[in-house]
Amino acid sequence: MTTLTPKDKDAVRKFWTIAGGAREDIGREALNRLIAVYPQTKTYFAHWKDVSPTSPNVAKHGITIMNAVSDAVGIIDDLKGGLLNLSELHAFTLRVDPANFKLLAHCVMVVLAIRFPDDFTPEIHMAFDKFWLLWLWLCPRSTDKLAPEIICCSKAKNKTF
Repeated sequence: MTTLTPKDKDAVRKFWTIAGGAREDIGREALNRLIAVYPQTKTYFAHWKDVSPTSPNVAKHGITIMNAVSDAVGIIDDLKGGLLNLSELHAFTLRVDPANFKLLAHCVMVVLAIRFPDDFTPEIHMAFDKFWLLWLWLCPRSTDKLAPEIICCSKAKNKTF
């Protein structure tokens, strides 16, 4: 399992002081990119009238996502406690396939690299990759009750990060 070292956490926090002010734009661009590049992700937003990459709903949800990322950076020392409700909502109520979070994480990092080419160094990239991987590891899957070999939220609750 991936571990965020104190150095990784500091790198994420430091970079976020630079990028966090643009989180709304980052969110809009990342979700726009997700829907454009991976159109199968539109199925989770079928209740919106307009699911085109530039729709107001996509922009609004992109902002919501990046506000959650900003919150996660703020609680980086207790991701499991701070993100458990959000993770369970997406897994058990919304039934979002965790593979889509990997796609979203990739899109966010592409946007970060484009917007902050001098600041998004390989070291920052690696730290953010670990941050996303840990967050994804904490996400329970809607199939956890059917497949005990998959790490479930009850096990994640007992892990120390």
